Amino acid sequence: MGRKKREPETARIDALTHDGRGIVADTGKKIFVPGALPGEFVRILRRKRRKNYDEAELLEVLESAPTRIEPRCAVFGTCGGCSLQHLSAEDQRSIKQKTLADNLHRIGKLSPESWLAPLYDDAADGSWNYRRRARLAVKDVHAKGRVLVGFREARAPYVCDMRRCEVLEEPVASLLEALSTLIGNLSIRSRLPQIEVAVGDNATALVFRVLDPPTADDLERLESFSAVHGIGVGLQPGGPDSVSWLAGPDELLYSLPEFDMDLRFEPTDFIQVNGRVNRRMVARAVDLLAVEPEHRVLDLFCGIGNFSLPLARRSLQVLGIEGEGEQVQRARDNAQRNGIDNCEFRQSDLSVIDGNESWLKEGWDRLLLDPARSGADAIVERASVIGAERIVYVSCHPATLARDAGTLVNQQGYRLEAAGIIDMFPHTGHVESLAVFQKR
Repeated sequence: MGRKKREPETARIDALTHDGRGIVADTGKKIFVPGALPGEFVRILRRKRRKNYDEAELLEVLESAPTRIEPRCAVFGTCGGCSLQHLSAEDQRSIKQKTLADNLHRIGKLSPESWLAPLYDDAADGSWNYRRRARLAVKDVHAKGRVLVGFREARAPYVCDMRRCEVLEEPVASLLEALSTLIGNLSIRSRLPQIEVAVGDNATALVFRVLDPPTADDLERLESFSAVHGIGVGLQPGGPDSVSWLAGPDELLYSLPEFDMDLRFEPTDFIQVNGRVNRRMVARAVDLLAVEPEHRVLDLFCGIGNFSLPLARRSLQVLGIEGEGEQVQRARDNAQRNGIDNCEFRQSDLSVIDGNESWLKEGWDRLLLDPARSGADAIVERASVIGAERIVYVSCHPATLARDAGTLVNQQGYRLEAAGIIDMFPHTGHVESLAVFQKR
């Protein structure tokens, strides 16, 4: 017997998840509906049935919530890059604040003594055209007669058919159609799966992942595109270290003007996606760490020196530890570039420390943590060995922050003095946050 045909149904949305999915809760089994808001009466189609919940597509909003606004992007709801454009920036931040509070309470069994004001770009258009690092997918779609360049769709592994992107920084935001035309005229149009985007304060670079060598005609087209748009173009046939430049920028830089410095980075380096918010985040983290000129500071997961070098401006000595060797070298180069000689960088895998590392016990006054999504459990379990009086933890995942906060407070002798969100990724459900711990 064939599967029963799915039929549209109507429902009232009861609540909202942190990533913008409406929840229908009065049907015995929860139904998650992307794009629907609490209080709305909607027509939906269940697409996936699971044991404990179902997933549905929003077909029509029959009664709108007063908080709903018109999304700015033409492909909102299809593209998987944004999920919250139908809410105001203020409402988006409220959801993220609640997500952080819920995770701290549920996982860490705690709450901060005070909440920090949300950190975001408060310029009139500050939540748009902010994304300076991205990986664009590329697909030659014969049925459409064109090459698609953009992000993946929300409900399928296909590349979204988009002509521009409202969250990418210019000039790349307006170049998706031009990139589609460029790649469509290459002999390797079906062998070019992605483009790395890197926008610095001074230049823009695109790195094309190529599975086959481009022809001489291909190279001429790529070089012409670079010249016309003033963008560096590189080719990546293998890993990140295989990038070669057809017309590369002399260097990519971003500035931290409050600390009178700029940092050099490569297009494949990890840097914070939102440059404008990053400047505010670094300044707030340094202030909250309460660094004095006599303090020695340990910066773990330091990357290319985003926090280490500003901290060195205010302290006696900084040691930055990072797992990626190329990032460590970039951090050293950035220290030299900015005339900083009281900051050292070392390479170490911070996920497998055993407590015998010499740098753990060198007498640190302050500790800054900026780990990946997996958090810093190996570090916080040894916080009493490090002995820092004050810790600032910058997080990109509220669940692992909550877990690590629980360890610091319940096992390592700290109190959670303050916490708050950083709206690094407007219009998405991604929650960045910052927490301050003081030794009891």
